[in-house]
Amino acid sequence: MNRNLYVVMGITGSGKSTIGIALARALGVDFVEGDDYHPPQNVERMTSGIPLTDDDRAGWLRALASRIREAKDNGAGLVLTCSALKRSYRDVLRVSAPELQFVFLSGSRAVIADRLEERRGHFMPSSLLDSQLATLEVPGPDERAWACDITEPAQKIVDDVVARASA
Repeated sequence: MNRNLYVVMGITGSGKSTIGIALARALGVDFVEGDDYHPPQNVERMTSGIPLTDDDRAGWLRALASRIREAKDNGAGLVLTCSALKRSYRDVLRVSAPELQFVFLSGSRAVIADRLEERRGHFMPSSLLDSQLATLEVPGPDERAWACDITEPAQKIVDDVVARASA
């Protein structure tokens, strides 16, 4: 079983890319930015402030699941970022690797709204924050998800995840 397959998840602005890059570096595994797998029409919708539907996300999630399976089949570690807002989305990803570990970046609306106001160069507008919060289903205890408080410094979050991984 590959113990180095991770999805860093959370709503927009929670720090998925920052944590994901640092975690992949700390574990010495590949990093995959899940947003890069969105088809152009999804990016266009989000850029226009239109929330994605389950149908919009379906192909994207299958592409991410395929990338996870590829890493698993090659015996390679992987850290992938994906909002994974609903349990059903996480289930799609988990099919490729039941041992997949989720790292759930959790924080208040106020903290994330502040972060989004500061963020530049990302296609996801802050206007979609409320739709992401409405869609979010916090991972259940049976889902192999480690919750991390985003008010902690990024390096502390990464160190905590690495410590959990090696326990």
